[in-house]
Amino acid sequence: MAILSTATATLQVSSPSFKNGDYIPTMYTCEGQSINPPLEIQGIPQGTRTLALIMDDPDAPAGTFDHWVIWNIEPAKTIRENSAPGTEGSNGKGAKGYTGPCPPAGTGLHHYHFKVYALNTKLDLQTGVKKADLESAMKGHILGQGELVGLYANTKGK
Repeated sequence: MAILSTATATLQVSSPSFKNGDYIPTMYTCEGQSINPPLEIQGIPQGTRTLALIMDDPDAPAGTFDHWVIWNIEPAKTIRENSAPGTEGSNGKGAKGYTGPCPPAGTGLHHYHFKVYALNTKLDLQTGVKKADLESAMKGHILGQGELVGLYANTKGK
């Protein structure tokens, strides 16, 4: 589901671990430690009360797979590696928290979208809700957004 917004600010989302359009290092995948990579966010607009982040894989064989759904993150320029800086929702496995890229072997190259949203409010959502609930709650509250895309292809069949 695309989030329609009147956001005027563009956030610059990057990682010291990989560049936009490059491969995500193995340690952040199921072939490694399956921990979230560090992220850096620039251009957070004035009036931002919280950040939200959705990481998903639109190339998954059964449709878009959600890897990380998290909100009520304090507006900061850094999300640390292996951290949970906000309230976490359910990922595609039905568990809370980050789950690293792990496409079925032989399905080719997958694109992982780390989408960060600057919000003008703190969201009143229960822990464990799904991405659609977060997207619905964010409507009308997005001041800015940005995205980092990482690539990964499973070569070991995990």
